[in-house]
Amino acid sequence: MANRRRRSAARLLAPLALVLAVVAVLVVIQASTGSGDDSGGETTKTTATQQEPTQTTKQRVRPSYTVKLNDTLERISEKTGVSVARLEELNPELDPQNLIVGQKIKLRE
Repeated sequence: MANRRRRSAARLLAPLALVLAVVAVLVVIQASTGSGDDSGGETTKTTATQQEPTQTTKQRVRPSYTVKLNDTLERISEKTGVSVARLEELNPELDPQNLIVGQKIKLRE
């Protein structure tokens, strides 16, 4: 009987151990990607805020912006300091859902 109890306990604990291992892996992945709401996200926001005036000044001098991989109008707006509405106004032929890498976008007239 003691042998049966050990087997049944092992059969119950094995799935529990598997679930705990999966949870541990997910926690490690989330921590390494920095997607949590800890101070890491705030540091990124602070850095972006500190760099914004420099980037804005550099980009305002340029009359256009070249689309890079994974760019969106919102990201371009943040990088250049030109509002999304103004980008759409200056580039009426622009499809915001289909930006092409290497495409030139006007930042001013």
